[in-house]
Amino acid sequence: MAPIRLPTSNFDFHAIRSEFRLREAFSDDALAEASSPVDRYEHDREDRTDIPLVTIDPPGSMDLDQAVHIERLTSGFVVHYAIADVGALVIPGGALDSETRERGQTYYLPDGSVPLHPRVLSEGSASLLPNEARAAALWRIELDSDGEAVAWTVGRAMVRSVARLDYAGVQADVDAGTPHPSIAALAEFGALRAQAALLRGSIDITLPEQEVVPDGHSWRVELQGRTDVDTWNAEVSLLTGMCAARIMLDARVGILRTLPTASKDALATLRTTADTLGIEWPEGASAGAVLAGLPSAAPETLAMMTEATGLLRGADYAAFDGDVPNLTDHAGIGAPYAHVTAPLRRLSDRYATEVCLAVVADTEIPAWARTALPDLPAVMRASDSTASKVDRACIDLTEATMLARRVGEEFGALVLRGAEGKRDAEVFLDDPIVIGKCTGEPPEGEKVTVRLTVADTDSRRIEFSYDSP
Repeated sequence: MAPIRLPTSNFDFHAIRSEFRLREAFSDDALAEASSPVDRYEHDREDRTDIPLVTIDPPGSMDLDQAVHIERLTSGFVVHYAIADVGALVIPGGALDSETRERGQTYYLPDGSVPLHPRVLSEGSASLLPNEARAAALWRIELDSDGEAVAWTVGRAMVRSVARLDYAGVQADVDAGTPHPSIAALAEFGALRAQAALLRGSIDITLPEQEVVPDGHSWRVELQGRTDVDTWNAEVSLLTGMCAARIMLDARVGILRTLPTASKDALATLRTTADTLGIEWPEGASAGAVLAGLPSAAPETLAMMTEATGLLRGADYAAFDGDVPNLTDHAGIGAPYAHVTAPLRRLSDRYATEVCLAVVADTEIPAWARTALPDLPAVMRASDSTASKVDRACIDLTEATMLARRVGEEFGALVLRGAEGKRDAEVFLDDPIVIGKCTGEPPEGEKVTVRLTVADTDSRRIEFSYDSP
């Protein structure tokens, strides 16, 4: 079927920007600071431009926070992970510092981002662009032959990326047996780390994500599946965040990303869903192990993964200085974890990285970083909530516009969730790609026919109905 063209009227993501008060413009003072950044640690950096680091990001990305190099040894691996040293470039208490605290993070919309930092910094002088010497917090993590971290450290360095790669290109190179030399060990490393994650009891929900993409002069929704390279590369970031959490917990100061253990009710609901879908749950197997063993292309897997999102509720941030919080683990990861790998795009990473750098160097944590810790959880909660709502609003608007002229039509759909209590069922259409609520009682995990009853672009709401045969 040819792509459905969307009408241009009443289809403007700028309205969503206004609704959520997203402002790209920075003050003149903040722009001036970003345009002429000074590396406060220029003379304290180790020159590690000898490490042939590479970046892996979506095509066209310019705000490059991370660069990686993985070396395979007879005893295991050595991972070097360079993170843009934003804390060295932003003036504490300055205009830019103040504005980033108001924003919290970069917001992504289909027609462009609303950045945490001015682009001259985040896509220029601080970005780990190829063939440019850049200030970085350089992690060195040693792993044994099973992929378990045995030693780690972080320090300020000058680094240089030798290539800007993207996920699809790296995947194609791996499939062809010609990976970039700097990440030739990524596949083996990633597979070992994924296995270690299951042993920790982690829960990885591999739902394909909806994404609004250009379609000529209009927009449509596509599903963005996750490649093996996405998973392996994410393991590098997760590993680094786990090492950072350990450093901060040992020092009894820092900020963690936390998630409580899934409730008994959520696990019971997931087990019921597995029974309904005919999915085997071996005695003693964890939810993460069951999910990891599901066939990726099966419709039952999509339904099971959708229900499993109920296991990962209650994510939060925990700042501490002296007394360690009661909850330190992230149940989805199966270990303590901290955000430190995306400081160009997420505010808290700058502060957590600064704590780690000071602790490892056995120096005083800068007052600007330490005194800000108590305020960061609230800032990040608010910005995470806004980011989630903005993402959902953009998808909802696109879906409603795609279907606005098709109310009353019938569609084939997969039932992701059955109705339960006051909760309507949720269905997935693959042509066009839409996820929406459905009245009636469609059977979970089965393919059914539904009728579109609501497609309102003003409220960004769509709804389907199901009539039992």
